[in-house]
Amino acid sequence: MTARDNRLHAFRPDLADARLEGEVAAERFVAGRPARVAVPVADVRKAPRPDAGLNTQLLCGDDVLVFDEAGGFAWLQAERDGYVGYVSAADLAPRGADPTHVVTAPRSFVYPGPDMKLPRVRALSIGSRVTVTGEAETRGTRYGLLPSGEAIVLQHLAPIGTLADDFVSVAERLIDTPYLWGGSSAFGIDCSGLVQLSMHMAGRDVLRDSDMQAGALGTPLDPGPDHSALRRGDLVFWKGHVAIMTDAANMIHANGHTMTVAREGLSEAIARIGYLYGGPTGFRRP
Repeated sequence: MTARDNRLHAFRPDLADARLEGEVAAERFVAGRPARVAVPVADVRKAPRPDAGLNTQLLCGDDVLVFDEAGGFAWLQAERDGYVGYVSAADLAPRGADPTHVVTAPRSFVYPGPDMKLPRVRALSIGSRVTVTGEAETRGTRYGLLPSGEAIVLQHLAPIGTLADDFVSVAERLIDTPYLWGGSSAFGIDCSGLVQLSMHMAGRDVLRDSDMQAGALGTPLDPGPDHSALRRGDLVFWKGHVAIMTDAANMIHANGHTMTVAREGLSEAIARIGYLYGGPTGFRRP
């Protein structure tokens, strides 16, 4: 059998994705059941327990394939990045009408109707997908209407397929977002989550974890002895960490030092990180 990364391929000793039959060992093979994330952020855990570690997160409107459901948890694979894990079954719903719009503001509120003075129902992160069935205007503010009758500020949405010109500018809009290990949203995010979400908004879906990105994203880059070859958008990797260059000398990253998405000079970061984790392990140009 071929060795497979179980973060990206759905297989366990008792059960596996039917598409892997003949490639992995399992007692049973099943086809995934289509479903969609129905909450603002769904935690993807390592095991089907509420206290299990957080591996990543899915956003409202993300499509998934469910292979098993037991004890209140669904074992699934995300269609956008292929990540496999356990999500609370209550966070999922059957797929309905295809999403029409994506949230482009870092965060936006959903209201029970088209009026920002109504008590908010929930908040959505940038990258969330919603289905807009109509529009309304109240006191000069236009709203997109959802199938539920709820509303979201139309200025915070863009039609599906609308792409940011520069993924770095997306990351810069998330400055001061709290750091969250495994986080993938504008409510809390980690280093590789910042890379993934920013690139997603620019139309490029990439793998989730920093080791995956370091091995497959873009092409390796020789930064030169003084890092003078680096430019905006290049990625710098350390063991277990990644940062995005904003220009030849500075970078942005979600990090455990400030516990936020923050700017930092590359030379300062190399000096600060070095005594704990060593120097950069590689540079890549997406």
